[in-house]
Amino acid sequence: MSILRWSPETFWRATPRELVAAWEGLCGGRRSEPALNGDLRRLMEAFPDQ
Repeated sequence: MSILRWSPETFWRATPRELVAAWEGLCGGRRSEPALNGDLRRLMEAFPDQ
């Protein structure tokens, strides 16, 4: 479970449109900033595959 309260299966089967709609609903429609160049690297370091 995560902040969206979706199971991993639900998350990975969601379309990009569904993900955006869920995130906007969670954030009250506020848009977030686009990811920056080093964001993926930092996320991979924080949450490495096992």
